[in-house]
Amino acid sequence: MAVNVSGKRGEIKHNINEAFIKENYGLETDAHSGDWHRQVSLLSLSSFDKMRKMGAIGLDYGVFAENITVGGLDVATLPLQSKIKVGEAILEVTQIGKECHNQGCAIKKQVGSCVMPIEGIFTRVLSSGWVKVGDQVEVLERGK
Repeated sequence: MAVNVSGKRGEIKHNINEAFIKENYGLETDAHSGDWHRQVSLLSLSSFDKMRKMGAIGLDYGVFAENITVGGLDVATLPLQSKIKVGEAILEVTQIGKECHNQGCAIKKQVGSCVMPIEGIFTRVLSSGWVKVGDQVEVLERGK
């Protein structure tokens, strides 16, 4: 797992190892946090593996703009309204995938595809708590 943030929108996120996830806001130090439905984004390690097999290079955690890089769970399979525990925080899935900006990121331009628009998920924060590298992501309730 990685915990990724960026100081301002448009910058590549970088792993900070731990962060406080604030209820109805997101990661306190991330530029994409705020009062909206995409407070915390997640992407699975399996998505990174998929892109590496397609020839993508330079895939540091956060390069897909995900806040949390998750191992051991394919987050793209979680339906909307699923509730998950990430570290101490409780999140609810509000969106699956997103539209690429500027005709795609550098990775899409490099290999012709990108996983975040299809396999990334977005959540809102139901309950605050700390998250750190090594924490487990647990499905509390599957949505419908």
